Amino acid sequence: MSRVQLALNVSDLDTAIAFYSKLFATAPAKVRPGYANFAILEPPLKLVLIEGQGDPGSLNHLGVEVESTALVAAATARLSEEGLACATEEEVACCYAVQDKVWVDGPDAEPWEIYTVLSDVEMADGQLRTVEPEADADAMCCGTAPESAARCCG
Repeated sequence: MSRVQLALNVSDLDTAIAFYSKLFATAPAKVRPGYANFAILEPPLKLVLIEGQGDPGSLNHLGVEVESTALVAAATARLSEEGLACATEEEVACCYAVQDKVWVDGPDAEPWEIYTVLSDVEMADGQLRTVEPEADADAMCCGTAPESAARCCG
């Protein structure tokens, strides 16, 4: 099952968890220092809360979680054929998970990722990424990487 992801910057993680638990009638799937995510069944949504990044209540990034690396590769090929600048990341540790993903920027520079979770991973408190996005053009599906790849979770 694919689902849309919405990552929000929040000022107080505990307050945000309490609110979204009530709003969606579900508990978070994962809680770590400064980070929580909800795997909501109805509507299908991956809600990510990130404390202490950006303006509280603002968008951190958007995404679509898919079931496999093959689906990420298919999205990468489709986006490339459409002429969109995109950046790929393989086995990147981000948001307490190892992921394969492709990034694109929307028309107003809103960052979008299409990704699959390969496994969970622990990270240092407050650290949401362990590597910087690839600057190597060979790692990108189209010429230059969009800014979105550098903005995830921070």
